[in-house]
Amino acid sequence: MSRRVIIHADAAAMVDAVSERFVTKLIELQAEQPVVHVCLTGGSSGINLLRVTADSPRLAEVSWSRVHFWWGDDRYVPADHTDRNALQAEQALVAGLVEFFGLPEENVHPLPPQGVFTNIEDAAGAAATELAEFGIEGREFPVFDICFLGVGPDGHVASLFPGHATVRESERSVITELDSPKPPPERISLTMPVLNASTRVWFVLAGADKSSALGLALAGANPLEVPAAGVEGTRTTIFFVDQAAATDVPHALIAPDDEWTGVYTLPQD
Repeated sequence: MSRRVIIHADAAAMVDAVSERFVTKLIELQAEQPVVHVCLTGGSSGINLLRVTADSPRLAEVSWSRVHFWWGDDRYVPADHTDRNALQAEQALVAGLVEFFGLPEENVHPLPPQGVFTNIEDAAGAAATELAEFGIEGREFPVFDICFLGVGPDGHVASLFPGHATVRESERSVITELDSPKPPPERISLTMPVLNASTRVWFVLAGADKSSALGLALAGANPLEVPAAGVEGTRTTIFFVDQAAATDVPHALIAPDDEWTGVYTLPQD
């Protein structure tokens, strides 16, 4: 298992590079397997990544009928609320893939919005049931071939926040968050076991306000205090960052990797 940090000059360069890598990886994976599962994230970097991907000249090379989209978390608000990660993703990329590139609507699996089920617990239960329908290898959830994640300034991932009991959840695939430190307070989120079953975890983060969280995550902080430190893909874990986000990463934690220009690999213990 490898953990890499790829540092780009700025947020725009980072998003451009990850978008190109994303489409290329989809094409490669589809040459090897019948279906690809992708978990999307929200936030400025996550949504900008989708906007850039929508303009990729290689979209037609992907067999979108064999791609499934999921979300790591979402705000429990009405479906048309601008805070919804799923709505932002739909507007940035997904709707265009459905309309022009043959992505089936049934391959898009947003977490339930407010108003569909009686309450948030029922909504989370429905999300868990849908995940289980695609479970493999004895798991009650699909294995994501690529799982995109952002990182909050406090080190949270998805809607798993520092000090919250949800970070320790090990039995359920989906949890409810009723007291998010950031509004709106109610969220639905995948849990650590689901995220950590992903083959590839690709973190995307930019900005100086993320540098402290990034440094702590790379230094192996307690995941209960810095949830981002507790997420790793089974094959690769890559932190795609800009220079501003990398300012607080201790130099002792990174070493040049001659194989990749601009890539730094964490030293092995």
